[in-house]
Amino acid sequence: MKIDKKSIGNKTSLQTKLICLFLVTSVIPLFILSVYSYYNTSNTLKKNMEELTLGNLEQTGNSLEIWLESYEDLLYQIYTNDDVVKLIDKLNNGEDDSVTRNQLRRMISGLINTKDYIRAITIITSENKIVTYNQLTPYTNESSWINNFSMGQKELYDEISSDNKTHIFSTEYAVSFANEDYYLFHISHRIIDYKDLEKRNGVVIISIDEELLKRVCLAKDEDKLSSNNFNFIVDKKGNVISYPDSTRLMTKITDGESSSQEKKKDYLNFIYDENLFPNKYTSLYVYENKGLEWDVVNVVNQKETMIGIANQQRINIAACLLCFGMVIILTLPLSRQLAESVQKVVRSMETVSSGNLETRVTVDKQMPLEVEFIAIQFNDMLEKLDAALKKEKEAGERQRLAEITALEAQINPHFLYNTLDTINWMAIDKDEFEISNAINTLASILRYAIKNSNATVTVREEVSWLKNYIYLQQTRLKNTFRCNIDIDKQIADCKIHKLLLQPFIENSIIHGFERRTGENILTIRMEKKEEYLQIMIGDNGNGIEPAFVERLNERAFHMMEESENIGIANAFTRLFMYYGEDVHVEIRSVLEEGTEIIILIPWRLTYESDNSGR
Repeated sequence: MKIDKKSIGNKTSLQTKLICLFLVTSVIPLFILSVYSYYNTSNTLKKNMEELTLGNLEQTGNSLEIWLESYEDLLYQIYTNDDVVKLIDKLNNGEDDSVTRNQLRRMISGLINTKDYIRAITIITSENKIVTYNQLTPYTNESSWINNFSMGQKELYDEISSDNKTHIFSTEYAVSFANEDYYLFHISHRIIDYKDLEKRNGVVIISIDEELLKRVCLAKDEDKLSSNNFNFIVDKKGNVISYPDSTRLMTKITDGESSSQEKKKDYLNFIYDENLFPNKYTSLYVYENKGLEWDVVNVVNQKETMIGIANQQRINIAACLLCFGMVIILTLPLSRQLAESVQKVVRSMETVSSGNLETRVTVDKQMPLEVEFIAIQFNDMLEKLDAALKKEKEAGERQRLAEITALEAQINPHFLYNTLDTINWMAIDKDEFEISNAINTLASILRYAIKNSNATVTVREEVSWLKNYIYLQQTRLKNTFRCNIDIDKQIADCKIHKLLLQPFIENSIIHGFERRTGENILTIRMEKKEEYLQIMIGDNGNGIEPAFVERLNERAFHMMEESENIGIANAFTRLFMYYGEDVHVEIRSVLEEGTEIIILIPWRLTYESDNSGR
């Protein structure tokens, strides 16, 4: 048979066909997959960045509310102050005008430095008189900002005094002082006279530097226009009230009545006009704070990120082409071995993509070094991913519990105090002065217990509170016991933790005197004994079971049954948490004769605890 060499020469070799088939079936799909991966990664990154940014914006919005609430607390102290009400009434009546003004200025001057960024505190009376104390003018008899304010003085007064709400006025230019322009926003409220709630005798305005809003919005104090990420704030009228560049403040960039989408478009056009970043790389996110009616806007320059993704994609494509070029040179057995090894990794990846994170790539001696490295890194990645998912789950649970705790803690103390005050006045109206005294004492106890409950206070403050607490207990139990308190004067200024002794006293009152008919006596004595502050709490009550006393003295709290009174055990635990092994506690008790609790706190800790307990 004659061999047609020309025909044979025209045929493609099997190796070439295999390589071509490999190229057609692998290179092109991988190239498409690489392009798809690029766009998928970009979209995923954008989505994750959007979620993260919106979360950060929401946190910024919450921080704004928390900051402003702290200033509203100061505002509340002023507009509910009875002395302020009396002085304003005198000013309105023309009584000792100069003296009254000076007294008011002294009062507000003592408050202006209690919070950062407060530039002025202004009081406008119903008789159109102004008393102000501010840091932006050398004069004492004129306001630094009101002449430049968008509303007239009477219009401003009418706006604030028209209701019983806190008014927030957006950032406006205030004054130039020391060669620097100042922009202020204001919070205000009408003066409240609880003797005549309908009386309109004046308003108080706290003027706050716009730098506060910048501090909340910006992570650093550097010029944010040179970075790739910054925030600004727009009020409900569409005016810029906080911006890294102060020259843009008070700029109207949108209509307050527009929809959210229209506002976002206007914000983006505003940023485009600023020429800060290339338009195609600029992203903008908006968080609407419903409480303040402000929009917190975040601007991000994604140029570096997107270029980095594109460069990474080019690197991936170049690496793929290089690898496939080497395949052409290598022998088919090596290609087959490589293909089998790659398939092993791919199969593991496919298993993982279905949701099975327990899968691992088996590394063997036949596996090429590159693929072995990929397999090891893949296995390591899975280990880290599994650990990260577990941490994320734990963090999510902790976050959920923290949110629940935060929600449970969102009780407004002012509501409670105002409610008690209302009940107090109802009791006074009914001539129930004993009930009124009890309510006032309860309000004092609650304020003391709620505010910085883990802080340290002087012995004098703690004893004062304990007297109120014991007074309430005596009222509740119809004076079935009396209390003797003996405090050495030299320890009055020693520091101890708040509410440290209350559980022991409550135990004596509730359990020690239960069902007793004789004279019940509670004794509290504090004195310095050698190098210790000694506290003794005693009663002549029922006493405590010896077994329970022994467990307490041995600190065997884990052996106590749920049915036992573990309140005093918890008080023991709290003592050791605060003072460690340096504190000594001993219970002496005899059934039907009484109980004595001795607490020894090292004298040095009664001065160091001020820092350790806060």
